[in-house]
Amino acid sequence: MRLAVSSKTIKLNQAMKPETIVRTYIKKIRPQFQKELNWFRQQPTLSEAIRTAALAINSNGKRYSHQRRLEKKALEKACDLLLAIEREISRTKDFDELFALIQQRISPIKGLGELYAYDVALRIGAKRGILPERVYLHAGTRVGAKSLGLNHRAKTLEVPQLPDWLQQFQPCEIEDILCIFKDKFKYLEKADSKDLMNRSWCG
Repeated sequence: MRLAVSSKTIKLNQAMKPETIVRTYIKKIRPQFQKELNWFRQQPTLSEAIRTAALAINSNGKRYSHQRRLEKKALEKACDLLLAIEREISRTKDFDELFALIQQRISPIKGLGELYAYDVALRIGAKRGILPERVYLHAGTRVGAKSLGLNHRAKTLEVPQLPDWLQQFQPCEIEDILCIFKDKFKYLEKADSKDLMNRSWCG
């Protein structure tokens, strides 16, 4: 779930070594990430969580920055399609099943790709209490995975396949890290904090 965080929120005053990335994520990014997951956990009903997730509405009542370019009609259509299968969504046993169901249902909608499907599944999964057990790859995370020498062509990665310094995080947090720092792994000594913070995390 991508967040737009200003350079005032996160100040990277040293090289982007793995330990710096870990410390920065834990201190500055994880709290906001968890806040957004809690926002969906606290939705009064599953149908409201589906609606809020599909329309990409964050805890401030606004659309997530990396999804502002998506057409309103496309989001509304996705919302209608997903609300129509609320019963099926409520019966999914794990995140893999939930993601597959959502991706299959919204795939005909032009402009809504795999990142959108993942984000919606993560948001609804938070409400359902089912989060990813492996790291899902999409356009942004594949760049990060490739930079770390991982199999970026896979649909998912198992946590034990990852560098030790990433294995302390939950799979959904690893997805977040791969996306946020996707351009930085090859150049850990040359990270530009202003460049990092002034873009939408996985746009």
